[in-house]
Amino acid sequence: MKDARRFIRFILILTIIMGGLSLSLMYISRVREENNTYITIDIDTMKLVQLEDPKEGDPIAVIDTTLGEIKVVLYPQYSPNAVKNFTELAESGYYDNTYVFDAQDGAYSGCGAKSKNGSTGDGTNERIERELSQDLWPFRGAVCMMNTEYSRTLKEKILGGGTYYCGSRFDILNSIKFTEDISSELKESSPSQELAEAFISKGGIPNFSQQMTIIGQTYEGLDVVDKLASLEYDGTSQYNEPIDDIMIKSVHIDTYHKEEKT
Repeated sequence: MKDARRFIRFILILTIIMGGLSLSLMYISRVREENNTYITIDIDTMKLVQLEDPKEGDPIAVIDTTLGEIKVVLYPQYSPNAVKNFTELAESGYYDNTYVFDAQDGAYSGCGAKSKNGSTGDGTNERIERELSQDLWPFRGAVCMMNTEYSRTLKEKILGGGTYYCGSRFDILNSIKFTEDISSELKESSPSQELAEAFISKGGIPNFSQQMTIIGQTYEGLDVVDKLASLEYDGTSQYNEPIDDIMIKSVHIDTYHKEEKT
């Protein structure tokens, strides 16, 4: 319980110190509810699996965009329901010719919408219960399923609690700028120095920690990740809708083979 409280405090501090960033405000506007559901995190058993290279036979997704290709190792052992939903949608051709609908000033991009404005079409496949893991964090290159709904019973409204859901659209994270002040605050507030150092060295969005379902990690194509997050947008829509039509041409599910990595 002590470790869990320290991690809750850590995440709250991250939100506060980065609260002035526009990306934080945008994220809050997309969720609109306080996250009062936390998982127990044990720093003695936590494994930062995203820092490891993919292993032979691991499931992967090849995301082919109009700006290039991104290869992602998937984590069905940590997010089984979300990975299953994503995989089935990809194999059905759902993501073919969908839009990159959100570009957050170099921090992340929103992908996989049927319409350029970010809508999901008929709304199916949008109620997959959120899955959090102490071993997955919002590092640069993480693929996170967007939260779609926060549901509470009357009892939960009174006593606290509730359930987040995610769906078909996904965010591909790039990174905030780790200034000296943010890096110092990260090191001071984190109960895990390994985690703090991983954010600083690898990049990412620390204040998204334990907020969204992470289904995979980019191992090839980080230059494309950066391009997608840095698109020019008009700023008049719900999301930062790119001025040019940037598309997800397809998402192909495969398995990893070492000789493929370049």
